[in-house]
Amino acid sequence: MTGGAAVTKLPRVVIVGFPNVGKSTLFNRLLGRRKALVHADPGMTRDSLEAECAIGGRRVTLVDTGGLFGVADEPLSERVRAKALEEAAAADLVLFLLDGKRDVAPAEEGLYADLRRGGLALLVVVNKVDSPVQEESRTAEYYRLGEKDIHFVSAEHKLGIGRLEEAVAAALPAGRPGPAPAAAGEPPLRIAVVGRTNVGKSSLVNRLAGAERLIVSELPGTTRDSTDILLVRDGKPFLLVDTAGIRRLAAAEDAREKAAIVRAKANIRRADVVCLVLDVREFPTRQDARVAQLALESGRPLVLALNKWDLVERDKARPDAVRERVFRKLGFVGYAPLLLVSARTGLRVVKVLDTAEAVHKAASTRIETSRLNEFLARAAEAHPPRLKSGARGKLRYMTQKGVLPPTFVLFVGGRGPLSPAYERHLVEELRREFGLAGTPIRLFARSK
Repeated sequence: MTGGAAVTKLPRVVIVGFPNVGKSTLFNRLLGRRKALVHADPGMTRDSLEAECAIGGRRVTLVDTGGLFGVADEPLSERVRAKALEEAAAADLVLFLLDGKRDVAPAEEGLYADLRRGGLALLVVVNKVDSPVQEESRTAEYYRLGEKDIHFVSAEHKLGIGRLEEAVAAALPAGRPGPAPAAAGEPPLRIAVVGRTNVGKSSLVNRLAGAERLIVSELPGTTRDSTDILLVRDGKPFLLVDTAGIRRLAAAEDAREKAAIVRAKANIRRADVVCLVLDVREFPTRQDARVAQLALESGRPLVLALNKWDLVERDKARPDAVRERVFRKLGFVGYAPLLLVSARTGLRVVKVLDTAEAVHKAASTRIETSRLNEFLARAAEAHPPRLKSGARGKLRYMTQKGVLPPTFVLFVGGRGPLSPAYERHLVEELRREFGLAGTPIRLFARSK
């Protein structure tokens, strides 16, 4: 279904270790930007995060994993651990991370032995070592693992990172470096999969990816960090960003969930397209409307995916009636296409990619000024403009100011602004005339 894979398979470097040893901080440091959420509480990362980057002159896929040991308040500890071990087993190189501010735990020694017995290429990295004195005083503690070379770093303060990068590059399997991102073809279309908790966002992403890349649970709020999944369909790359369920910060159970909600909102602003997932069993809720409002304010094109359609009794729910119900409450995003999908069965899920591509193309449309003004003349003749005061106005001319979203400046003759109702009418006429489905439209009317 995904239509292929990346052009070049890069070596996978996977960071593993117990909770709170600094895996996400090291991931961000090696990546060169803040991607993984970092939090003082253990258990922030559940799903594996991956990104392409350069380390020591080699291009690699860098992977951050969840903690390899139980967290007291973490109900998914075993699944997080299993996912991390699965990532380690598939790695070309494992970075086994320890905490330089404490002794090696017996369970860490056992885990190290298990990884070694598995024949995995491995580097032992001790994090949070902020000074040479600290390194010298605690060296023996880590060498008792039996490893010949131990790499001492402070990911937070960027100490020892250069030496670690050289060691990573030297330990990777022989082969030519992978291509730079720009050489690999067109950039992927970035789709932020958003919605309230437990509507099936991760299940939808897993179905599109063709594998269980993300941990799925009936427990609301399973996804904490935003997770990127790169896939290719018919030669077109897509980057799916699975985000934490968005609910009111006051309803979040702990600081980790609050941080995840803030990150999810930021991902809406950075997306090329937003896919809002709704649950057919209860829709649209007040929180669905809040998330839709965030999408509208971001200016990004929008696709609505009504999930769990396989649970609907077909003789009791007609698609047209369902659409009418959705847009009765979400009429302010009535421009968005609505897809009736099932992540569990795969029903119509691939249409999410096709539709996302279509709405992004619409949102990127540039229209010649001459065509705009021909349209404007016809619109004014069919429906003479009214000002907010009720008086007649005159539509002088229109020009396009930008795209994503399509943004237009309209010059109006007469005293006072256009009637809001007439502005809405004109926006819908613009949408129909130029095929701007799926995208918000910004119209700025100025008196002249």
